[in-house]
Amino acid sequence: MSTAILTGQPVPGSSIEGDLRSLGFEVRIAADTADAETLLAQVPGDQRVAVVDARFVGHLHALRLGLTDPRFQLVAIPGAVTAQPAGRQTLTRAMARENSADGGGTALAVDSLTDRIATALDSDGADVHRPELGSLVAAVPADPQSRNEARQAVANVDDEAVRLKSAVKSRDGFFTTFFISPYSRYIARWCARRGLTPNQVTTASLLTALIAAGCAATGTRVGFVAAGVLLIASFVLDCTDGQLARYSLQYSTLGAWLDATFDRAKEYAYYAGLALGAARGGDDVWALALGAMILQTCRHVVDFSFNEANHDATANTSPTAALSDKLDSVGWTVWVRRMIVLPIGERWAMIAVLTAVTTPRITFYVLLIGCAFAATYTTAGRVLRSLTRRAQRTDRAAKALADLADNGPLASFLGRVTPRQLGGPFLIALAGTVVLAVSLFSGVIWAPVVGALVFANTAGQALRRPLKGALDWLVPPLFRAAEYGTVLILAAKADVNGALPAAFGLVAAVAYHHYDTVYRIRGNAGAPPAWLVRAIGGHEGRTLLVTVLAAALTASQFKVALAVLAVAVALVVLVESIRFWVSAGAPAVHDEGEPA
Repeated sequence: MSTAILTGQPVPGSSIEGDLRSLGFEVRIAADTADAETLLAQVPGDQRVAVVDARFVGHLHALRLGLTDPRFQLVAIPGAVTAQPAGRQTLTRAMARENSADGGGTALAVDSLTDRIATALDSDGADVHRPELGSLVAAVPADPQSRNEARQAVANVDDEAVRLKSAVKSRDGFFTTFFISPYSRYIARWCARRGLTPNQVTTASLLTALIAAGCAATGTRVGFVAAGVLLIASFVLDCTDGQLARYSLQYSTLGAWLDATFDRAKEYAYYAGLALGAARGGDDVWALALGAMILQTCRHVVDFSFNEANHDATANTSPTAALSDKLDSVGWTVWVRRMIVLPIGERWAMIAVLTAVTTPRITFYVLLIGCAFAATYTTAGRVLRSLTRRAQRTDRAAKALADLADNGPLASFLGRVTPRQLGGPFLIALAGTVVLAVSLFSGVIWAPVVGALVFANTAGQALRRPLKGALDWLVPPLFRAAEYGTVLILAAKADVNGALPAAFGLVAAVAYHHYDTVYRIRGNAGAPPAWLVRAIGGHEGRTLLVTVLAAALTASQFKVALAVLAVAVALVVLVESIRFWVSAGAPAVHDEGEPA
């Protein structure tokens, strides 16, 4: 139970007490500022507490946004301020100072105590979230005329319409905006009114996608059509869970983990289903399925790395960025630019239609071509921005990029004991990746092992200095492409039935670890523990191990080794990930999905 302290008796006709109780607050009324401080001290330390001006006039959803969002420790709107347990001491200190300034008066000041507390919190340097209310009303009228005007303003705005509109992401893809969100928001409201949670909807979306993958795996035309329909249904539910979370402000640690990882699980499971279905028809497309997964994962890593490198950089401007902003101000170019990068809505719609009317091979060909074009377009634009801007990147950004690099003990050791190489981190990483690629196609059995050792050394050398260079954000994507590509190429060269599916499983397990790292960093929870990175070898250790296995074992033995390695990595990373995301220390966030 949360507690709301009203600063005085509510004005006759006010609904503030009922509104607070409908939001789950126990309401206590303070006679004066000293009484408000006393009541605050009596609230258990593990509860959320809010201080609300008894004269408050506004929409219920304005109060909901200001007082119930679990993602922020301190929140303020006009006439109300709230603190979760972690922000409680800061709130108590601010109220005590205001009470002292008020002389411990026996009556509440004419001005708003809550707004004075919010100002005091700002003076303390506290991180106070102030939600965007838009057309919603939140005010503390000082006289009857102002109160009547505020009440009229409340009546003039449809609270529920605003709530429904705000449930939809402000920036989304064309397909999602015009073909899904117009009705999925109403499904979200229907779910909210029946007590369903975003996690339940997320789980339903996953199950629907898995059933779709199972239908695709049948290899029949009916199965392919059903798979396409169910994949779209899964995407509708995928949009609904986020809209439900925003509609009802049901953000949670478990929800963050589910929403962040299930999209990838659904898409990649569907790739596997298509590959199984094709195999039933005598067509082996596992290499295409694995290539699609690698390409899509590397695209995401490019997104994550670029954003982490630049979101808090100073002097972060460039002519290319200015041109991009200008294009975003022209209506039709906005939608064209969002569509050609194949965000999840467009991508899943394309996959669903192609599955229903063509073959898995054609589906993967189109997917690979489309994603390759999108990756080239976005990466080229970001490279141009990076080369033309004079951004000063922070230590936090360099640390995030180093964590995303996923270097293991071997790279760290070689980076320390070998002579320092010339060039910046990006050029060093690029050189190592090129050497590895050449060794994989050399035709010499043990050459990939040597290439992997060189790659491991360059990986260590690349991280000997902070990743603050203009193109250093490309280091993590290079490492992902090198590791995943090694597995794909060696499994394909093994040319034995089952090697590529085993490789698919291994890359999926490792990719999960890399996504998990990303979402921890996004939640300001830091990278996975060092023991986990050591236990699974780091990207360079796994790359070297796969090359040794390919050189030392027969093709059949190599297939088995890949499968065993996939299971081992999956078990370790899943157990640690689940432990973290369901623990109390995980960030209470809701992931907004991949950028449109």
